[in-house]
Amino acid sequence: MAIRNIRTIGDSTLTKKSKEITEVTPKIKLLIEDMLDTMYEAQGVGLAAPQVGILKRLVVIDVSPEGDSPIILINPVIMETGGEQTGEEGCLSVPGKSGTVTRPNYAKVKAFNENMEEITVEGTELLARALCHEIDHLDGVLYVDKVIGGLHKVGEDD
Repeated sequence: MAIRNIRTIGDSTLTKKSKEITEVTPKIKLLIEDMLDTMYEAQGVGLAAPQVGILKRLVVIDVSPEGDSPIILINPVIMETGGEQTGEEGCLSVPGKSGTVTRPNYAKVKAFNENMEEITVEGTELLARALCHEIDHLDGVLYVDKVIGGLHKVGEDD
């Protein structure tokens, strides 16, 4: 297991569409472990494979207060959304900055887990935000494209 370098805004990898994963190889299993380690080390709640330079449809998320309930999503697809929430959002690929983004308050996602078993994940509030944010990464979309009123330094008011 290793901490991988997180690509930052301006890196062309972050603007490209990721490819589907057809099987979980030892290389993919290692990538999942490394992504979890990297996310926890950076104190994030989510990380998508393009953020570590890999154009694969893979996302890891953990919004639990203890940081001990990782969700692994391979080839995730948003099936349903509902409601609306507007709030501060940041990204490990846009260090030190945040901005106001409107996202669904509910999201239902179909994906495969690390054993290529089909799963459904439903979430509200922070989990819904994280699901939408990380899945956007798989399509080359950064939250900065959705910010209302521009970016500001973390901890700074508009």
